[in-house]
Amino acid sequence: MQWKRITAVAATVMLAAVACGSPSSNSGNKGGTNNVGGAQVKATDATAKGPAADVDGAKKGGTITVLSDVTPDTFDPTATYYTDGNQIEKLFFRTLTQYRLDGPDHKPVLVPDLAEDLGTKSEDGLTWTFKLKQGIKYMDGSPVKAADFAYAIKRSFAHDLYDAGPTYQQQFFLDGDKYKGPYGAGAAADYKGVETPDDHTLVIHLAKKFDDLPYYAAFPMFTPIPQAKDTQKNYEQKPMTTGPYQVASYQPGTELKLTKNPNWDPNSDPVRHQYVDGWDFKFAQDTIKVQRQVLASSGPDANAVNYSNLDVSLLPEVKDQSQLVKGPSPCTIMYTMDTRKIPLEVRKLIAKAHPYDGWRKVAGLNPSDDPAASTILPPAVPGFDKYELPGLNGTGKGAEDDAVAAEVKSELAKLGKSNFELSWYYSIDDKISTQVTQFRKQMFEKAGFKVRAIGVPKAKIRTFTGDQNAPVNIGKTPTGWCSDWPSGTSWFPVLFKSDAIGLGNSVGQLQDKALDAEIDAVAAKDPNDQLKEWKNVDKDILEKYLPVLPLYYSQSDMPIGTNIGHAINDPTQGLFEFTSMFLKQP
Repeated sequence: MQWKRITAVAATVMLAAVACGSPSSNSGNKGGTNNVGGAQVKATDATAKGPAADVDGAKKGGTITVLSDVTPDTFDPTATYYTDGNQIEKLFFRTLTQYRLDGPDHKPVLVPDLAEDLGTKSEDGLTWTFKLKQGIKYMDGSPVKAADFAYAIKRSFAHDLYDAGPTYQQQFFLDGDKYKGPYGAGAAADYKGVETPDDHTLVIHLAKKFDDLPYYAAFPMFTPIPQAKDTQKNYEQKPMTTGPYQVASYQPGTELKLTKNPNWDPNSDPVRHQYVDGWDFKFAQDTIKVQRQVLASSGPDANAVNYSNLDVSLLPEVKDQSQLVKGPSPCTIMYTMDTRKIPLEVRKLIAKAHPYDGWRKVAGLNPSDDPAASTILPPAVPGFDKYELPGLNGTGKGAEDDAVAAEVKSELAKLGKSNFELSWYYSIDDKISTQVTQFRKQMFEKAGFKVRAIGVPKAKIRTFTGDQNAPVNIGKTPTGWCSDWPSGTSWFPVLFKSDAIGLGNSVGQLQDKALDAEIDAVAAKDPNDQLKEWKNVDKDILEKYLPVLPLYYSQSDMPIGTNIGHAINDPTQGLFEFTSMFLKQP
């Protein structure tokens, strides 16, 4: 399925987990269960048209408040790659394609959004043509043109400015490894990878086959951007929107307010609704405090949601199970180690010392929602194969066991690595993050390591952990990954090849030509043959390189206020499907 780079802010609380609400006769939320397994299937409907089917019982009016303990690092569509930013932006950006959630299980089906179809591929697979819907307008009433899509794609190559965004275009698009973006004399016109024969046709040229391009086209990167309106780093303050809402105000790290877009055309949109009048996202909140507020639903908090998994300590305070939205997500949360800075033999000792069981308790994880992981690919992704390597199954006492701690300490000494320093960032203004860091520090020091934990503000944590060359050796993002679409192709090439460091997505900062060749060989196979091979790549990475410790496969268990209607899990990301929510009493 899909997508995004995620983080465990607090090293535990999923940056984006949601789910599908428990049954209630009057809640307006659809029932669901957490279910690890059941490989996702690529489903498409190239003939889908708007408007989106009405939600039973939906009412119009009011404002929904999102009290978030985590903070999206950007709302620039070119730089968006975290699940929450992606899902929030679905409220105000439309893209070439998008996912419609069908049936009681909310099965994701890829449909045309601003395109009329899902693209037409040339015989050699190197050219894709998208016909675009006519009559689409931005929030200011100006027309959307094919050139705006082409410009948005060109903009994505300015990776020095938009270093957090997805990078498949640099790997697959024609001259993607050479073109540096539209800024500078003639640069916008010079790129040969996209062309627009007329105002309603977009042509994309590839360097190598990319059969999953229609899935990639659902990313915010593929929303149209008029060149004349591009204010670069300031664009997120007042972006040109095509969805049901527009940006009223944005205070980075603090608050995002959305109001209705008067020029959104529901008849052309097969996915979205415009039930509420507005949205108020408040970021960097205290996790326990806001989750307790949402559960209590006193006054305006009845109109609020929180999109992190409920802290296990609050389970006794849940009086109505319909206030917990549960569901699957295609994500694995991991403990990443910089292989350039930590030798393999030391990484093996970190794995032995890591206190999985105690960490889960301190982190407030619910065992039923976040099952322990032993693989990189999660069970939902086609090609998943259950295996366990010794000591790598996401469970165990680690250094909490005195004998294990003593053994690790002794082996460090034999390697000449006594007091080897482990360093990472944590959110100094987040209670859970602080507790987790204190616990891990205690356990690792007990096992003979030295620890340097660097506290930074919660609102800035993604900036620090997202720097591939940051002066730490543990916990660089992505510390978790959700499928960009239903294939290992959206995992291994983008996370573990040598060029992933420069692209900003590397898990473990691996630089190994043999692994690069192994990944490329599988990626070049027919998609059906790939399914048989990705499991071997998965196992090889952990067995031979150990850049990461799998922690758990994330699922959703998120709290909603009692006045929230149709809170369902979007299984493509494990987050609320915001655009279909409404207030039962506006």
